[in-house]
Amino acid sequence: MRKMLCCSMATRSAVFGRGLTTMMALLLVAVAWWPAVSEAQVRDDQPGVYTVQEGDTLWDIARVFLDEPWFWPDLWQVNPEIEDPHLIYPGDVVRLRWTYGQPGLVLERGDPSRTMRAVPGDTTRLQPRIRYEPLVSAISSIDIEAVGPFLSSNRLVRPRELENSPYVVQGDSGRLLTGASDRMYVRGQDLGAVGDVYSVVRRATNLIDPDTGELLGLEAEEIGAARTTSIDGDIATMTVTNSREDIRIGDRILPMESRALDPTFFPSAPQSRVRGRILKVLGGVSQVGSLSVVVLNVGEREGIEVGNVLTIRQQGAVVRDRERNEQIRLPSEDAGLLMVFRVFDRVAYGIVLEARRPLALLDEVRNP
Repeated sequence: MRKMLCCSMATRSAVFGRGLTTMMALLLVAVAWWPAVSEAQVRDDQPGVYTVQEGDTLWDIARVFLDEPWFWPDLWQVNPEIEDPHLIYPGDVVRLRWTYGQPGLVLERGDPSRTMRAVPGDTTRLQPRIRYEPLVSAISSIDIEAVGPFLSSNRLVRPRELENSPYVVQGDSGRLLTGASDRMYVRGQDLGAVGDVYSVVRRATNLIDPDTGELLGLEAEEIGAARTTSIDGDIATMTVTNSREDIRIGDRILPMESRALDPTFFPSAPQSRVRGRILKVLGGVSQVGSLSVVVLNVGEREGIEVGNVLTIRQQGAVVRDRERNEQIRLPSEDAGLLMVFRVFDRVAYGIVLEARRPLALLDEVRNP
């Protein structure tokens, strides 16, 4: 009986040993294949430590340490006492540390004695307390001032959305043009209720895919806002609350659109393969340069997310092959980087962060 028990225990031990060996082998394989941050991604001239300055962006700081800033999240580490590592403030310190041969960026809060504001905190009956918050704002991922005007002045609509939306019939006293504080008359269905606020938009551009000819969407320009003061059948009287330019007969009325932009999103590489083009440059210009805002022919359906970084490839020139007597296009070349800050189903808006060559419409965008 004892011999059988010993054999049974020995067998079980051997099986357990083989299982443990197998598990360790799988673990080693997993570690070997797990994507690690390469030392090559750290800049040779990185300073080791950097104090965040007023006006910095997350992209600026990532560039201080990394050759490829979109790897920032892979290096990100944070002190345990910091509740929200996404919020980085001027005066905070970013430090490069090495752990078991792997680099990591560590955030350390700046001088705790910097200017603070007192706000009501959690209280108890006997121990009222005050908590403190910094007066300074967290830094953003990109230059919000550069993209701000385009967050509030452009929107994409479905092809028939504008056709079926209410439209301006006339301004007050027969006016053809209407501005801030003026009254105007709007006709259409679904006029909502008295007191509702709407966007006044004007059809701007059909966004067409240059490769497939697909209609990706209609870009409408917001030129103002208006509040409904009365409704009589299918005609509403509205007061213009603000306007960027004169509102004309035929301009359309659409519900207000929420456009909150989280300024602390991290730069990142797309999770899927991306091949797209620059469709348009916003701001009434044709040339593309640093801090230009561009429209891309890729969006959510291609796996694009806010924060994705894309390489811009300058389209190769068309030249004549004299040997074969034909026109050919030369290969495209890396020319810059952009970061996506707003995404729709089939279209995305991005800001050019680097322009190493002159850029133009129809230049390609690809994975970095």
